[in-house]
This record gives sequence, structure tokens and C-alpha cells, in this order.
Amino acid sequence: MTTKPLEASAPPAQDGPLAPPPPAARVTIRGAATSARRLTVPRSVRRTAGPVGLVLLWFLTSATGLLPEAVLASPVDVVRQAVELTRDGELPTAIAASGRRAAVGFLIGASVALVLSLLAGLFRLGEDVIDSSMGMFRAIPWVGLIPLFIVWFGIDETPKIALVALGVTYPLYFNIYGGIRSTDSQLIEAARMMGLGRFGLITYVILPSALPGALVGLRYALSTAWLALVFAEQINADAGLGYLMSNAQQYFRTDIIVLCLAVYALLGLACDFAVRVASRRLLTWRANFEGEA
Repeated sequence: MTTKPLEASAPPAQDGPLAPPPPAARVTIRGAATSARRLTVPRSVRRTAGPVGLVLLWFLTSATGLLPEAVLASPVDVVRQAVELTRDGELPTAIAASGRRAAVGFLIGASVALVLSLLAGLFRLGEDVIDSSMGMFRAIPWVGLIPLFIVWFGIDETPKIALVALGVTYPLYFNIYGGIRSTDSQLIEAARMMGLGRFGLITYVILPSALPGALVGLRYALSTAWLALVFAEQINADAGLGYLMSNAQQYFRTDIIVLCLAVYALLGLACDFAVRVASRRLLTWRANFEGEA
């Protein structure tokens, strides 16, 4: 008996148009749907949540009597005192005097730090002469130099400005110096192969590579300037925020003391915010990690 090979049967012919294919099954990813419905809080709200929470805790402990007024004034008293001192013109005058000292001291310290860091970072001879000395002086607490500054410069404005300048010099110097020395050697070799001389190498390769470190040092230097000013204005000051704090200390006025400290903090925060904005503008060419969402 012979068998015939099986033949594939052709699909039945259709007179009309082809029928559309059946719809595909819908697949839902629960994680994606959950993340899409998740409520996102703006970063500005999250940044202010911590300080606002501390102020609310301060207010509640003062209102309930857990924090006596003799220990720390309530935020209501601090705000009331700020309004009175602003109306009298005493607080704006103090802020202007402190700001002038901080600005002059910062400019002097930043200029010294920039020159020393460029000499030490770009030249080996400069590194041998400057870096070891800066490391040695950095170990000396600059606040402990106040009596020596009084002996050298007297009790006028000079020791106050010198203390601020000294506090600014160290963080700015070490961050700029570290940024220069962390430049990728392959970039330097590539620039030399392209024909860049020493000036072009410094201008287009080394200094842009050191810019992120310099901006970090600038943030530290500005915060240190206000910190140094707190100590500097205790040296026989006749104007400024430190002068207000010294007078308030004699009369146990914690509201004025807290107000001056809050002004110091706000001024430092404003300077830090300005540097952060400048960093975003100056480092647009650099891809940064901004943290996980």
C-alpha cells in the first residue's frame, strides 16, 4: 500500500477584506503605575522643611514653658526685637559694618590664596616652598592668633580684617591647589600634541579643570569668613553684629544674641546660594551627579 505525502492545506479564500488581528493583551506594570501616582514634593519645600520644623519646635517649647525665657528667648521675642532694631536703624548699621569687614577680609584672603595656589600648583619649585609651609600654618588654630594680632595691629579694624583674611586663605588655597593637581594628565598630553603652549595649557586645560574645586573652596571660604567675623568682632568693636552681641551679653538679652546669630546665618546662606547659582552657570559643560530621585 502506497501513501501520499501530506500537503499543507491552503487557508480558505476570503472574498472580503482581511479581518483585523485580535487585540493584544494589555500588560500593566504595577511599579510604573504606582510611581506615576506618587505625590512628588518640590525640592524647595523639602529644603525648607528642616529649618521650619526647628523653628516650630523652638516656638512650641517656648510657648509651653519647657524652654525658659532666661535660657533662650522665644522666636516671637526675636522677631519683635528685629523689627525694633530695624526701625531704629541699629540693625542695618550693624549689618553694614560687619559686611564691610567681611568683604575686605575676604578680598585680601582670596587674593593671597589665589596667588599662592597658582604658584604651588603650576610649578614644582612653588610647591616645595609654599605647600609645606601652608600645611604647617594650617595646623595652628587661627582663632588662637587673636592675642598676637592685637599685639601686632592694635585694637582697631586691622586685626578684625586680618583674622577674616586668614580664615579665608586656607580653604581656598587647598581647594584650588588640589583642583590644579587633579587635572587629568591625558588631557595635558592631548593638549600638547595639539600644539598648545604653556599659556594655552594653563588657560584652556588646567584652570577649567581646577574650577570645580575652586568653587567648592569658595563656599568654604565664605562660610569661614562669617565664622571668623564672629570672633573678630569681639575685639573691642564699636559697631557691627559682634558689638550688638557683646552688649546683649552684658544684660543677658538672649533675644538680641539669637537675632545676631540668625543674621550671621542668613548672610552666610545668601553667600552660599550665590556660589551655587554661579556654579551651575560656570559648570554647564560638566556632567554632574545630582543624586537619586
